[in-house]
Amino acid sequence: MKESNMALPVSMGALLRADLPEDAACRDDGLCVVGVFGKSGAQPGPQKETILNDLTDKHVFSLFGGLRDGGTPDSSIRAFYQQESRVLYLLLSSVCDGRQLLRACESLSAGTGHSDAHDVWTRLDRQHCLHLLYMFSVCHVLLLVHPNQTFDVTHDRLFRALDALRQKVLPLMRAAVKDCAVSKEWKLNCRPCPPRLLFVFQMSGSLKVSANGSESGGNPDKPKKHSPRRRLQHALEDQIYRIFRKSRVLTNQSSNCLFTVPANQAFVYVIPAEDEDPVGALLGQLRSVCTLCEADPAPAVSGPRRYQQTRRSARPPGGGPAGALMGGGQLVDCSLREFLWQHVELVLTKKGFDDSVGRNPQPSHFELPTYSKWVQVASRLHQVLVGDPDEDVADLALKVQGQLKVLEGFLDADTKFSETRCQKALPLAHSAYQSNLPHNYTTTVHKNQLAQALRVYSQHARGVAFQRYALQLHEDCYKFWSNGHQLCEERSLTDQHCVHKFHLLPQPGEKTDVDRNPPVLNHNSRGRSTSACNCGRKQAPREDPFDVQAANYDFYQLLEEKCCVKLERIDFPVFQPSTPDPAPACPPPPRPPSEASEPGETQQAKEPSAARSHTPPADASLSLDLSLGQSSDSLGPYGDGERPEVQPKRPSLVDRQPSTVEYLPGMMHSGCPKGLLPKFSSWSLVKLGPAKSYNCHTGLEQPGFLPGSSFLLPWDLVIRSRSEEDAGLTEPLDGGASSWPAPNKTLVGKRGSTGGLGRGRRRDDVARIFVGFEYEDARGRRFISCGPDKIVKVLGPGGAKDPATRVLNTDMPLYVPSPSQGRGLKSHFAQLTRLFIVVPDAPLEVTLNPQVQPGPPPCPLFHPEQTDLVLPPDGFWVLRFPYSYATERGPCLPPKENQPLNNYKVLRAMLKAAAASPPAP
Repeated sequence: MKESNMALPVSMGALLRADLPEDAACRDDGLCVVGVFGKSGAQPGPQKETILNDLTDKHVFSLFGGLRDGGTPDSSIRAFYQQESRVLYLLLSSVCDGRQLLRACESLSAGTGHSDAHDVWTRLDRQHCLHLLYMFSVCHVLLLVHPNQTFDVTHDRLFRALDALRQKVLPLMRAAVKDCAVSKEWKLNCRPCPPRLLFVFQMSGSLKVSANGSESGGNPDKPKKHSPRRRLQHALEDQIYRIFRKSRVLTNQSSNCLFTVPANQAFVYVIPAEDEDPVGALLGQLRSVCTLCEADPAPAVSGPRRYQQTRRSARPPGGGPAGALMGGGQLVDCSLREFLWQHVELVLTKKGFDDSVGRNPQPSHFELPTYSKWVQVASRLHQVLVGDPDEDVADLALKVQGQLKVLEGFLDADTKFSETRCQKALPLAHSAYQSNLPHNYTTTVHKNQLAQALRVYSQHARGVAFQRYALQLHEDCYKFWSNGHQLCEERSLTDQHCVHKFHLLPQPGEKTDVDRNPPVLNHNSRGRSTSACNCGRKQAPREDPFDVQAANYDFYQLLEEKCCVKLERIDFPVFQPSTPDPAPACPPPPRPPSEASEPGETQQAKEPSAARSHTPPADASLSLDLSLGQSSDSLGPYGDGERPEVQPKRPSLVDRQPSTVEYLPGMMHSGCPKGLLPKFSSWSLVKLGPAKSYNCHTGLEQPGFLPGSSFLLPWDLVIRSRSEEDAGLTEPLDGGASSWPAPNKTLVGKRGSTGGLGRGRRRDDVARIFVGFEYEDARGRRFISCGPDKIVKVLGPGGAKDPATRVLNTDMPLYVPSPSQGRGLKSHFAQLTRLFIVVPDAPLEVTLNPQVQPGPPPCPLFHPEQTDLVLPPDGFWVLRFPYSYATERGPCLPPKENQPLNNYKVLRAMLKAAAASPPAP
């Protein structure tokens, strides 16, 4: 191989891939491999590149080229082969160098967290260790460079980590080099010999001594035999050897060690500090060059003999050896090249290293390979440990990466400390999580306790393992919660959660089983209330319902068998399946709030349909006219004009034919699709008896009513007849505003009386309807309301005096505060449960159309499955409202204490009355 081919250093991968020709005369010569690694400071001064330039007597490695190019912080090995001396130099650049460290810091972004940055440093450290292990496997001599004159004790931990890693990956390295044409000892140990490690220190200016080498303290006329720099070298050798022997990095048998140090040779060299006078230094170098030129010329010799000749030429005048005495009896210090070459000569002369000590030292193997053999082994090891592996060794390289965990205990002290702290903090966090916990608890309690545990954990845990152990704390707390402590998350229709631990619901026909895991149980919130049946004559306790069917159907069906089964009723239409397995209909997509139906819009939409059968009143300010919705056009034969014939609107096909395949999973409301019916009705309309079964003097004789609050409100309606014309009444019958009395206003008869009926009219001119809005709380206490904020209170005989027009012409609240609150701070609400209607035996047409808004907008309006129900005359009717309201997407929960009640209401105009048309002759 020609020297011109290696004029500049190349990367290790390029050197191994290149097929460089060798000279035939040097092809069989041995090759000595010298590796240089260590640390370099950020301050200007001799670096590792400078040391290699001095060793090769050439300016091979640039001192500032690495600062100009934008390289990566990854470790790399550069090689330079000096053929004339048969020495291959390998230079390792890693994150231990100042320039590489600067690049690593620049690669980290400003937002990189502590844990992410630590991962970057850990990766770089592992990469550095693999490159070092490679160099310890292919080199004969290694130089460890220090940026100062102090030994870095962290190298002891680094070498112990490398030794442990080498023992782990040694079988893999043997498998990689088993086909190479080298000796059996090399294949067994995966290295040509136990490498000898030398230490190079750089003296700082603070330790610089005078030129004559004398010291104060003692007799100045008696100089020391050794210079201060040599005495420092001896002290460092003793210190290093003692440290490595103590940590068992060095043992008696050199073949078992990662590296060796010579027993009878110097292995520490201290580079003297630079002269502060650059001009004087240049003059000194010029003087030394002139001295060499004046000496006798010698024939040019290459190889070791040339180095020996150079050493002889560098001897002081007098012809003594390199370690000869100066004037004053002090030994002359050798150069760095002379220091290294005494070890290289042992390799090139095939003497090897005999560094074993003890009583029975065992000789270690040694081999001086040729360049081609060395490249063959180095290439295989480079693929397994450092570079991109080929397909045949890719599996080995992957296994080597898996063995890098052994480095964590030696190098990653931050992680070890952090794991120790976090492991001590975990029991404290677990105790904080489990403190004051019930046996079963919900997700909210779990999250609150977990937040408390994380606060305790963050007070004690530190370091890069914080996040990993925080995730473990999450998992541990979740396992504790889900292992028999998880409470059922289902909430009832009254917004109370189930008290059972996590369980399954029984299937139809299946019995409950507590012993199963998870158990099979029905939901239970331990909440009980008292409710009356459909007609209100019987009260019974009920469990807190968790579904609409149990709330609005099952409970009332059980009571109906005991009380209401024989009563006349009007059944609402429900789903009638035509297939054995009907499916629930998919819920429609939610409408935006701007498109949601408001109560006012629904009311306005209802008015045109009502106008087709009832003409709007002449005076809209009369609340009675609004509730009656009548005029002269609705009187039929009892009015002056003829009733116009109204063509009824033909219902659509969807309205006439409900689906028999899909059913509505929730309740009927304004947002549900057309043509769907529920499987059961949440409403009930029963008849307690004829109209005379209600006694206005005694009120409702049903249990649970507060004293004096069981009286229905009267609603007086004037009915005209032809007998009035015969009686000679002077009131006009043109259907104007004077034909109908305004609510709460008296009628003035012929004799000026102010009685309710007037002396000039007959008793059959007025029909009285009784209406009562009943509210019931959870304790079964019931009362009739005569206004949104008023309870009926009758103290004496005669019944209720307040007219029903107030409750009919206003939006009645769905929930009101219970008049008898408990001792606790929590307020109780009474819910609108029933509507009592007493329809007299008179020519009246009473239409029932309830609409309930059980929540703030955009909550839909709930109504029965059949709207605009006409109640037959002479009947005492009871409309039972749903206990709970729910759509396909979930229940409409009752209001909380801090929520306004005006958003929960029953819309006005729920009850309308008009004069009935006489039957056709």
